[in-house]
Amino acid sequence: MNYLSTRGLAPQLRFSEILLGGLASDGGLYVPEAYPRFTAAELDAMRGMSYRELAFAVLSRLVDDIPADDLRALIDKTYTADVYRHVGPGENAADITPLKTLEPGLHVLALSNGPTLAFKDMAMQLLGNLFEYVLDKTHGELNILGATSGDTGSAAEYAMRGKRGIRVFMLSPEHGMTRFQQAQMYALQDANIHNLVIRGVFDQCQDIVKAVSNDLDFKSRHHIGAVNSINWARVAAQSVYYFKAYFAATQSNDQQVSFSVPSGNFGNVCAGHIARQMGLPIRKLIVATNENDVLDEFFRTGVYRPRPETKHTSSPSMDISKASNFERFVFDLSGRDAARVRSLWSAVESGGSFDLKAHSAPNGGNLFDRVADFGMVSGASSHANRMDTIRTVYEVYGTMIDPHTADGLKVGLEHREPGVPLVCMETAQPAKFEDAIREALGIEPVRPAELADLEAKPQKKHVMDADVNAVKQFIVAHGH
Repeated sequence: MNYLSTRGLAPQLRFSEILLGGLASDGGLYVPEAYPRFTAAELDAMRGMSYRELAFAVLSRLVDDIPADDLRALIDKTYTADVYRHVGPGENAADITPLKTLEPGLHVLALSNGPTLAFKDMAMQLLGNLFEYVLDKTHGELNILGATSGDTGSAAEYAMRGKRGIRVFMLSPEHGMTRFQQAQMYALQDANIHNLVIRGVFDQCQDIVKAVSNDLDFKSRHHIGAVNSINWARVAAQSVYYFKAYFAATQSNDQQVSFSVPSGNFGNVCAGHIARQMGLPIRKLIVATNENDVLDEFFRTGVYRPRPETKHTSSPSMDISKASNFERFVFDLSGRDAARVRSLWSAVESGGSFDLKAHSAPNGGNLFDRVADFGMVSGASSHANRMDTIRTVYEVYGTMIDPHTADGLKVGLEHREPGVPLVCMETAQPAKFEDAIREALGIEPVRPAELADLEAKPQKKHVMDADVNAVKQFIVAHGH
């Protein structure tokens, strides 16, 4: 299978050729030339599969240049009860992503049982093993450049620490993340891990990553790779747990399921879009934002308008005003019209916006009219909303959830339909957001014993201005 850029000017490449990179050479994002689709019979055969079996069934359709036995071995090495061991009471680590049923037809998919207690571990652990495999075959080196608003950084670093030939340069904003999130990253002392704390917000960190990736000469000379969700392999790996959740929440494949997805960078809900394109019977993909409601505004109005400033909220991992993965969805929404995508993003990247109601669709009407065809709806949540949702879920169901998952539940319930199971995608374990839990419930969330004194450990970090050249100089000095 070939992969092509959403902007249409980069060469088509195979999976292993795009694995180590981020943006395409034309600034676009890679997507498969066509989404493989599962038949009804194939979906029937997948019901009852373990997580590892499902991952192979899904990813082998998207990865055809890694031998099947090797891909299966990498998947089997990744998704083990030892790696995803931080399960809640009564949950089985062997399930990898247990489905928590709050009441009939209302569920939360546990995605935070990995080493950093966040859903990012689900793809990042596989990415680390894939990177190591490909670099071993080519005797190559890789300098991973990433940006994090809270959870991507630690997930990437825990997945890459100690990996041969790999160094991580992770940009994070000086303020906004919780003390737990910061300590998870900064306490790592591994020689191949470098935390660059930027005096600015996440969007500035993300802009620096894109600027470095778009400097094709620098990117090539210094072997720059990406782990943010602009990396296709990450989004593809995340699509697996939509299949797992669907089979756990239904009895047969003639039933639809809706998913509510806490959303900042659009990577997680993009994975759901991919699963739907591959034939999974998804009724609605509910995009749940916090006060940084760029995506909610789009799905309500058709206007995509990144904000000049990002608000700091109590669901900080979603404090994002430029949704990187959104371009993949708009590419499909526009009928895979790369010229149109180039035009739209030219406006955005020059500080503007676009309104899809002003763009005609291939078969009549306007492009925004087509959003409903893809099952996308949205809503936003406030601090008061998430505090109330955390309290209600704890009091009614005896379950503690983090503030991002609370945003997802709040918005998901607004779109809940009778007879359609609703699954909310968990973002992280409550232990990562102690201040929010303390405010909502007046108690401390329990954290794994091995992380009890995390914030007290020595920290290794480098604070710098939001300066592309300063980041490049640091990579040159430490990227070998």
